[in-house]
Amino acid sequence: MAGAAQAGLMAVSTDIVATWRRPARVMRKLLEMGRREDRALVILLAACLVIFIAQWPRLSREAYFAVAGQAPLEAQMAITFFAMLMVWPLMAYGLAGLTHLIARLFGGRGSWYSSRLALFWALLASSPAWLFHGLVAGFIGPGPALSIAGVILLVAFLTIWTLCLVEAERAAEAEVAA
Repeated sequence: MAGAAQAGLMAVSTDIVATWRRPARVMRKLLEMGRREDRALVILLAACLVIFIAQWPRLSREAYFAVAGQAPLEAQMAITFFAMLMVWPLMAYGLAGLTHLIARLFGGRGSWYSSRLALFWALLASSPAWLFHGLVAGFIGPGPALSIAGVILLVAFLTIWTLCLVEAERAAEAEVAA
């Protein structure tokens, strides 16, 4: 059983690296695996967990330099955990639906599922940029370096998401049900 889990982890990390080179190819591979809502949800939750972990250095820095009356580190981490693993997934589902509707206006033929998968995968695939941004925020703090890291994160995420969404909306047959 441990071997299968390790092989699955290796496949995800390999796909993340491959996405930075050829996002459409990886997206096509994910879509060819068939419609699996459980897989899409796990991808989203894994992305949200990694993004939460990426916030730890920043939260630690803010707690270290805390001003009087600011919430302690544990409270900030609990709030961030709730936001990342409860609120963000709900917002991601809404955003994926909205982008699917917009893509339909421009001739997109994908499904609701393929649109969700494109967004969820883009969040997970851009996780190295999220981690880099978190490290810069924690170790260097506000300033030009953090701004540059933010631009790198934004460009990486939007590029991967756009290319994955284009591939997802090219699907030959749109699914009728969400």
